[in-house]
Amino acid sequence: MVILEGKVIQALPDGKYKVKVEYKGKAKEFICYVSGRMRVNHIIITEGDKVKIEVSPYDPTRGKIIYRLR
Repeated sequence: MVILEGKVIQALPDGKYKVKVEYKGKAKEFICYVSGRMRVNHIIITEGDKVKIEVSPYDPTRGKIIYRLR
């Protein structure tokens, strides 16, 4: 798993978010869902929040939001 930092740019239906990541000088967008611990603890994510995401090398277009930065 690869951990990246990005910014939420759009909230999508069904609890998913579009996250923009600057990685090696290139901007890339991921479709991410909220991890189970964040869902259980009712962490609210809005557009403009900075987050840490976890991306699998098997599907590099999707990710999981694991932490909301302050």
